[in-house]
Amino acid sequence: MEREKAKERIILGIDPGTVIMGYGIIKQVGQKLSLITLGVVKMGHLTDHGLKLQRIFKKTSALVQEYNPDFVALEAPFYGKNIQVMLKLGRAQGVAMAAALNYDIPIFEYSPKKIKQSVTGNGSASKEQVAAMLKTILGFKESPEFLDATDGLAVAVCHAFQQNTATTSSKSYSGWEAFAKDNEKRIR
Repeated sequence: MEREKAKERIILGIDPGTVIMGYGIIKQVGQKLSLITLGVVKMGHLTDHGLKLQRIFKKTSALVQEYNPDFVALEAPFYGKNIQVMLKLGRAQGVAMAAALNYDIPIFEYSPKKIKQSVTGNGSASKEQVAAMLKTILGFKESPEFLDATDGLAVAVCHAFQQNTATTSSKSYSGWEAFAKDNEKRIR
């Protein structure tokens, strides 16, 4: 009797930002996770916010086209004191979501605390602790230049771990209609 082949999934994780956007892509086969790539998109040199959003959209679209992920997981904007920063982060996240939804890729959102808890067991873990744990989980040695890359990778790993548990507290959308229906107040 032939064993059923474990389902292979590609997950793109994104840590949205308007100065640096981090991303990580993993392959999941059953319970095993492996690193495909990680990196950052730098936008500090761009002064126009619209150009930054365009770059996020184009880079997310290019990653989707190149790696054909089954899921895109994003870090949800966290509540801060500066409303302008939150607005810019929300726009960055929305543009990355739109790029994924444009290719009919299901999207999932996770809070920063949920991501840290999922990867390290500690919802208050530092970026350095998250990066160290990812090296252990995925078996890579090189340290990326920016921790934003491992932050994006952590979102992908969090999603993989959440899919392995019976319950998940993430929001998921399979296309524009589902997103619009669940977010009517946000799009009016």
